[in-house]
Amino acid sequence: MSFLVTLLADILVAVLLVATIATSVRLSRRIAQLKGDEAALRQTIGDLMIATSSAERAIGSLRAAVDESDRMLAERLETAAACAAGIAAQVGAGETVLARIGAIVGEARSAARPAAAPPPAPAAVQGVHSERLGAAAAASLAMTERALQRVRNRAA
Repeated sequence: MSFLVTLLADILVAVLLVATIATSVRLSRRIAQLKGDEAALRQTIGDLMIATSSAERAIGSLRAAVDESDRMLAERLETAAACAAGIAAQVGAGETVLARIGAIVGEARSAARPAAAPPPAPAAVQGVHSERLGAAAAASLAMTERALQRVRNRAA
């Protein structure tokens, strides 16, 4: 019986030894996988650090570009304001000159009307183009009167 107990104890030890070996092989594989994952994780962390430093440099460059753009925009706005002031001054001077011209034309018209008698009506020349010339003269007179009226309105 002692042989049987010894044999059973040896079989039990052998089964437990096989189970231990199987468990240790499985644990060894998991440890190897974790080490591989650790290496990949270290690589990923390194890549992230490189990307972060690149992003920080890019942000610095973008800030410098924004500052430069802001400075250039401020300069252009100052130049535009100066140009607008110059144009406003020139428009004011132009309006003053236009008012003077209107006043001079108005005075010349009022002085010319009583002093000069209306010219005698030209004798009607009968010809092929006399109707066209008369229409052109009437249109020219009407345009002159409208232009004079605009000058007077602006002068007033």
